Amino acid sequence: MQVILQNALPPEMSAKERLPGVAPLAPTDWLRVDDAYAAQMAQRRARLAHQREDVLYNAASAQDAAGEVLHAALEILPGLGFRRDGDMVHCPDGHSLDLCSDTPLAVLGQIVQEDICILQKQGREHVLTAAVLCFPAGWTLAEKAGRPLTAIHRPVPSYDADIAARVQRLFDGVRAGRPLWRNNWLRYDDAELWQPHSESDPPRAPVNAATAPWIRAERQCILRLPQSQAVVFSIHTWVVAAQSAQS
Repeated sequence: MQVILQNALPPEMSAKERLPGVAPLAPTDWLRVDDAYAAQMAQRRARLAHQREDVLYNAASAQDAAGEVLHAALEILPGLGFRRDGDMVHCPDGHSLDLCSDTPLAVLGQIVQEDICILQKQGREHVLTAAVLCFPAGWTLAEKAGRPLTAIHRPVPSYDADIAARVQRLFDGVRAGRPLWRNNWLRYDDAELWQPHSESDPPRAPVNAATAPWIRAERQCILRLPQSQAVVFSIHTWVVAAQSAQS
């Protein structure tokens, strides 16, 4: 598979400036277009065409939320270099897509660089009810689909009861029009964007070694959809040479 790299991390995610925890976000800043757009989108479209069951999930209960997140994205896209002509969206890389050609999440996954997860409150927890996930980092959509937050994070040793409660409060508290963001920043030995890992597989080699040549950073945004009240968790992935990220 082709190695896809960005030239640099955005300033707020650089080695010197990356912020801990969660911070407020401008209402329309949960989508980005960067210098790897064309290459990342080619891979996303190929995976949706040839590995659809691996990268796309949409429970019946999330159909309305999926349509709502697509509509919310379409309102932002003109400011990011997209053009819309009726039901046709013309992307910055020259690709055009008919909005009626597929399901909302499948369409969105062919337009934006972000992976999109939709979570809805069921009982005491938010449950992953829909997602388009083309760039997994150490997990698989099939094993997380339909599961609540605690079960999704069960393989993470540091995800204890205290952190689980804090994350659930975060998902409960996010307000429509007032999104939040955080970032995840680790060194990797492999620059590949597609890095699924099953919970039943042997443990992966350690990441974040000081000598690993690549930095993989995820800009993770959390927003509430005003009509469905679902929570969207979006993930924009950067992979850069470690040397360039620290210069």
